[in-house]
Amino acid sequence: MNPLLESIPGPEELRRLSRSELKQVAKRLRQFLLESISETGGHLSSGLGAVELTVALHAVFQTPDDRLIWDVGHQAYPHKVLTGRGAQFPSLRQKDGLSGFLKRDESPFDAFGAGHSSTSISAGLGMAVAASLAQQRRQVVAIIGDGAMTAGLAYEALNNGGVLDADLLVILNDNEMSISPNVGAVSRYLTRLLSNPLYNTVRDGAGQALSLVPPLRELAKRAEEGVKGLVSPGLLFEEMGFHYFGPIDGHDLDALVPTLENLKKIRGPRLLHVITRKGKGFAPAEQDPCTYHGVTPFDRNSGALQKSSSVSYTKIFGDWLCDKAAEEPKLVAITPAMREGSGLVRFEQLFPKRYFDVGIAEQHAVTFAAGLACEDFHPVVAIYSTFLQRAYDQLLHDVAIQNLPVLFAVDRAGLVGADGATHQGAFDIAYARCIPNLVIMAPKDAQELRDMLNTGYAYPGPAIVRYPRGTAAGSIEDPDLQRQIPMGKAEVLRQGKKLAILAFGTRAAAALQAGEELDATVVNMRFVKPLDTELLDRLAADHTAFLTVEEGVRMGGAGSAVAEYLLDQERQVFCKILGLPDQFIEHGEAALWLAELGLDADGIRQAGERLLARLAGQVAGA
Repeated sequence: MNPLLESIPGPEELRRLSRSELKQVAKRLRQFLLESISETGGHLSSGLGAVELTVALHAVFQTPDDRLIWDVGHQAYPHKVLTGRGAQFPSLRQKDGLSGFLKRDESPFDAFGAGHSSTSISAGLGMAVAASLAQQRRQVVAIIGDGAMTAGLAYEALNNGGVLDADLLVILNDNEMSISPNVGAVSRYLTRLLSNPLYNTVRDGAGQALSLVPPLRELAKRAEEGVKGLVSPGLLFEEMGFHYFGPIDGHDLDALVPTLENLKKIRGPRLLHVITRKGKGFAPAEQDPCTYHGVTPFDRNSGALQKSSSVSYTKIFGDWLCDKAAEEPKLVAITPAMREGSGLVRFEQLFPKRYFDVGIAEQHAVTFAAGLACEDFHPVVAIYSTFLQRAYDQLLHDVAIQNLPVLFAVDRAGLVGADGATHQGAFDIAYARCIPNLVIMAPKDAQELRDMLNTGYAYPGPAIVRYPRGTAAGSIEDPDLQRQIPMGKAEVLRQGKKLAILAFGTRAAAALQAGEELDATVVNMRFVKPLDTELLDRLAADHTAFLTVEEGVRMGGAGSAVAEYLLDQERQVFCKILGLPDQFIEHGEAALWLAELGLDADGIRQAGERLLARLAGQVAGA
């Protein structure tokens, strides 16, 4: 075992250590995280900024009986190490290895599974109410970053929590960052008040000064809310029914431990505001926390990250967006706090007035786009497949019903690899194709992505272009911004016999390889909606079987759309659907999962062989 890891105690032993010993644990814990993540990659900056806070929480609270609910999970790597999972860090985010997020079935210390933002207060409130109903005295602590506080869900929970008067402690871990720099009025409010000299002066001296002048006590009490409004960042939370404490230094165990001990003795809704520095203890991450939020393996001495020379689908989109915006003054770009991940850094630099980062607020992002579209602007919403789930009602109610021209650039569609079940882009085809007015496209390569973005932008209603994470197949041969794909028209890649393989999106290359071995017709379907029904009719006339392939769930997916059409037309064609099964796909390299699930070239070939053999058997038995 790693000698450094052996020197890091678990929660029970941690609670017996002195303050000075806890400081040594924090030092060793930070060193272990740097050594481990530099070799495997993973989320770095957030965890480094939460080391002392994590040590203090486990030293003060009786975990796992007391519940710690970590928002998202980016900041929870130190928690994983302290709760006995340090030896598994070499397998971090690998198939069958340690998850990069929180999982209830991974450890009893993970009180609530998380991968999406801003859920911790709601979950914590539920647990606190459950403890009350069961007449159990346990502490419930929700740890949420200030970036996650840009989401409405956090305020819905605070609003409800103050009314319920539940025994819940919320810790606001304020590092002025989420993944991209924080935006919005709440972030500016906290930052402005924390840096206000008046706040610091009054906070340090008001209590002592007023105690020396008793007649002023009543006046101070009557004026308390007004004074807080001028000098305290806690007024917002106090008005929502939470007792506010802080801010305190989140890296100072001499402040953290006694404060948490005191807060254990107070009942009701409480909020502790701690100030931390993302990337703490590693200079490159402190200076550039965005770059070091999620990292590939890196050099611990220089901070140099392993870089890929390949061009990603995300970059293809980002380049198209900048090129299109140069010609289209009405184009505006919207992202819910994913500037870097969605490829919008250059767009923000070139077109700052037409760039809108709305924070971790997917619902607002989509309805904001709808409002812009109503006023003759043309919004492009850059969003991950997994995060578009959070704005489903807005997609349907605010955009599609009104048939507004909003283009959704849906990144990370399909398997995402290391981030696992909470981030797989598995469901967007199934949840979106049932929505009227919506066009859904899936490119097979880089050129087709650019062409589909042109097509979606020109379409006078809502359109989705879904594309995967990672290296783009092929290259851009023709960057013409007027180049489009005929609406609802597929592309025959290979003409064969008996079997037609219908591929949606980037599974087309694997389907083509399998089709050559099977002498099958291979089609790049391009459109999930509308389907190329004219081509389906022609293929059904001279093929005995269809095999559909997609990197999305089978249930309700693109293959289901083909099967529905064949049934409606009473076509006597056998149809087999290949896609993701009815299960959550865990973390691991996407290629490994595609092979295991039969969605690589070999799996498609085997499925085609079985299908042809079955049909041959039916003919022989007839």
